[in-house]
Amino acid sequence: MSSPFATCDLCDAHKNDTSGDFRVLPPVFKDYGQVRKFSGPVVTVKCFEDNTLVKAAVDSPGTLDMPQGPVGKVLVVDGGASLRRALLGGNLGAAAARNGWAGVVIDGCVRDTAELAGHAVGVRALAAMPLPTEKRNEGQSEVAVQIQGVWVRPGDWLYADEDGIVVSAKPLV
Repeated sequence: MSSPFATCDLCDAHKNDTSGDFRVLPPVFKDYGQVRKFSGPVVTVKCFEDNTLVKAAVDSPGTLDMPQGPVGKVLVVDGGASLRRALLGGNLGAAAARNGWAGVVIDGCVRDTAELAGHAVGVRALAAMPLPTEKRNEGQSEVAVQIQGVWVRPGDWLYADEDGIVVSAKPLV
């Protein structure tokens, strides 16, 4: 996690932003991870009912070296808002925590929610769904994605806490 922040304070400071650099995700995401408040630079995956690239991402190093020291990255997954398959479960949540990821935000579902709640990583998703994905090796990494109608780009910064999720083109704290 980076410096202390509150999404409400970030919204107060940037509520009149008309550049599009500051964005707020709709309040549709549920909290499934042990870490309730997280932030970091964004890595993106776009996939639909196939979590091959999600697994590849969380199996890779989840930190970025910054002048102030290593910072955990946030994986943002455009799962097409599918409620039919889970893109992240207990094993991948454990991998994300082990590899230093700050969080994972999924426009889709997760499974193994009791396990996810025990891993030291932030996890937000639309819902729980016990059915796993098929592995078809499909999808894209490091592309601009639309999450619930809001654009999120690789290299943006994401801030999530109990009040919501905001995204910025640059670090805010």
